Amino acid sequence: MAARPLSPHLSIWKWGPHMLVSILHRVSGDGMALVGLPVLLWWLGALASGPDAYATFQEQATSWYGTVVLVGLSWPFFNHMCSGLRHFVLDMGAGFELDTNRTWSMGSMIAAVILTVAFWAAIFQA
Repeated sequence: MAARPLSPHLSIWKWGPHMLVSILHRVSGDGMALVGLPVLLWWLGALASGPDAYATFQEQATSWYGTVVLVGLSWPFFNHMCSGLRHFVLDMGAGFELDTNRTWSMGSMIAAVILTVAFWAAIFQA
């Protein structure tokens, strides 16, 4: 048999923030689909079913565990949005330089956390 070239294995690559952002982008998208979609459908169903059903939803959503779920859904939303914007810039052909890519990767992760904190600070302050 001819010796075929081997694909690079994960142990060969040096881990960097760009790899983490890519993985988090996929995980956050899956998380929003698997957790966020049922919550959205429950909210829409309660909204369409009348005041009693909506009161039940609102009671659950404003409880401590409902707040944990909603905060837990907002970070993936902002993370997915920030990394999506980063990918949009990469698709235009910019930002492939190593330092620029590393900076934008870190920036997108930090921006997601800042946006999540600011979003919930604005909600709790209102």
